[in-house]
Amino acid sequence: MVEIPKAYEPKQVEEKIYNLWDKGKFFAPRGKGKPLVTAIAPPNITGSLHMGHALEYTSQDIIIRYYRMVGDKTLWIPGIDHAGIATQNVVEKELKKEGLTRHSLGRKKFIERVWQWKEKYGNLILEQLKKLGCSCDWSRTRFTLDKDYVKAVETAFLHYYKKGWIYQGPRIVNWCPRCATAISDIEIRYVPHKTKLWYIKYPIKGGRFIVVATTRPETMLGDTAVAVNPKDERYKNLIGKTAILPLMNREIPIIADRLIEKEFGTGAVKVTPAHDSVDYKIGKTHKLEIINIIGEDGTITKYGGKYAGLKILEAKHKIIEDLKNQNLLEKEEDYEHSLAICDRCETPIEPLISKQWFVKMDELAKPAIKVVKENKIRFIPERYKKVYLDWMENIEDWCISRQLWWGHKIPIKGENDVLDTWFSSALWPFAVLGWPKKTKNLKEFYPTTFITMAREIIYLWAARMMFSSLEFLKTIPFKDVYIHSTILTLEGKRMSKSLGTGIDPLELIEKYGADATRFGLLYLTSRDQQAIKFSEDAVIASRNFANKIWNINRFIQMSRPKADQSRAGKSQNLADNWILSRLNTVIQEITEKIENYQLGESARQLYEFVWHEYADWYLEISKLKSSREAGSRYAGQNSNLNPYIFKIILQLLHPFMPFITEYIWQLNYPKEKPLIISQWPKADKKLINKKIEAEFEKIKQKIIEIRKENPDQKIHEIWSKQSHN
Repeated sequence: MVEIPKAYEPKQVEEKIYNLWDKGKFFAPRGKGKPLVTAIAPPNITGSLHMGHALEYTSQDIIIRYYRMVGDKTLWIPGIDHAGIATQNVVEKELKKEGLTRHSLGRKKFIERVWQWKEKYGNLILEQLKKLGCSCDWSRTRFTLDKDYVKAVETAFLHYYKKGWIYQGPRIVNWCPRCATAISDIEIRYVPHKTKLWYIKYPIKGGRFIVVATTRPETMLGDTAVAVNPKDERYKNLIGKTAILPLMNREIPIIADRLIEKEFGTGAVKVTPAHDSVDYKIGKTHKLEIINIIGEDGTITKYGGKYAGLKILEAKHKIIEDLKNQNLLEKEEDYEHSLAICDRCETPIEPLISKQWFVKMDELAKPAIKVVKENKIRFIPERYKKVYLDWMENIEDWCISRQLWWGHKIPIKGENDVLDTWFSSALWPFAVLGWPKKTKNLKEFYPTTFITMAREIIYLWAARMMFSSLEFLKTIPFKDVYIHSTILTLEGKRMSKSLGTGIDPLELIEKYGADATRFGLLYLTSRDQQAIKFSEDAVIASRNFANKIWNINRFIQMSRPKADQSRAGKSQNLADNWILSRLNTVIQEITEKIENYQLGESARQLYEFVWHEYADWYLEISKLKSSREAGSRYAGQNSNLNPYIFKIILQLLHPFMPFITEYIWQLNYPKEKPLIISQWPKADKKLINKKIEAEFEKIKQKIIEIRKENPDQKIHEIWSKQSHN
């Protein structure tokens, strides 16, 4: 037996253990069991590991490691996303330091610079995943701009195009004036914004006024109606009348629509279909004229009359001044609301009408709704099924074009736009296996088994993978969609590096080790908990737990007999029978919990069993030197059971704390196959005895009471006296 160091030092162990797994090719699919497959949610090439990543990838790794030990043919496919707008912004910032722009370089040279950046920095996050302990099959790493992947994207686009499901036309989109492109919902961040609520008097033809409240007077230049709620008694007699648009002197109708909130402002609102998504819907319903008053460059268009050419903020100030001069501004109030900004450059988003490429969603959505309603795809937690269906049943056509240079170029002659990053991500689970080719990998490993993600990308990614798979392969892409908790600060705020509220998991790994970071994160979570408040105390407690495991092993090895008991059988000893009952109960329950994605619950149960049942009680009792110290029913049996029990504990803990468990395994069992591919323990139900557990619990409570009176008295000393009572 190799001499065991007194303390466990993660820094000296983790890289060596990871290299052992990697060189041994233990991450590759093994054996003849059924395939158990997942594809990593591909991080951006601009990204670095954050706490959401750490929880998501730890969760996937636990599931993969568990099923690998069960004997399934596991495959975890890694990869990275080209992240169109994010990557382009990063490289543009680098160019700015050199006094250059992408336009001064030109498209070809700019793309060359981006590829150079990608080769230098693009794989950093994958190396960080290795530090976390992720057991991906790195030989299969995919990138969304790989040659074969580009072919998959082009094939998908042309398929939709030939079916008439892709069209080009003017519709309202999220537009970033600085990035000069349409962007997706997930690229928008909402921030608190203090502004004013302006109450503007709109003259009514024939006399009187109707007062509307708005936070955006600059868009009134494009108003084509005033709207009220049809149930608002204050305005019943005005519906159908005509108002005069201030400053523009254009006649616009007063209409009724159920989308109007009676409680906002005066209950009457201006309708600008070209510059608000709700107004756009109202405009379509009432067949209103659409006037694009804000251009893609962030200035007022030619339809803005004397305000044409002004920047948005300049126009706003000028319009407010003119309304005051014409006595059309009734009042203004302080007002705070959520402002939509570009997540990349923090420029306020301008909803506007733009000529873009869209995918018709009516037919694509139907089968993706059907399979979820028929429970062919399971959401965990189940409540997210409704979130998915609500979005899918009210789905809008999908804007897939972006005015960027970095990305998948739209395969239409003369078209310089690139595709939305989510268009390529939608093909991920099957494109990574070789589609559109009918590869051996696709046949063997598709559909995949599960996918893990944050709740905010259920419709942006999960839904799109579902309808893409059903369209191209006529099958579901995965059986389970596991939505992990969102990690907040201890104060309940969103974690953000830019806001100074982010926590770097790599710093936690550096301080406490990967196992402690993984286990601490999981310990705080619950399968059905939507959000958790992170505390570093959980990681510190998990570091202490790792040390406890280390010390348990040292104690067992120092008192280890020449021959271990390789399997447990019946015993006349209460403590032995109790720990065997508890051990097999835990095996059974942890197995069920992992298979039902109750990973946080599993972590907490293992912690309680290992520390507070096994270590605090059974190990203490086993310090009795021999059965002569007490009646045989109460004697400890350390010489037989401890190595057996601890070996199973290492296996149960391995998916959660892979480094320390593998290291101890290598020290203790150097001639056996590595822990990562050892067999997951099976519960022996014959050894589960609730009567024994109840009997032990009674004595345990007596000992607790005795120790309250005399804290210095040892558990095993008190235990030894029980046989004489």
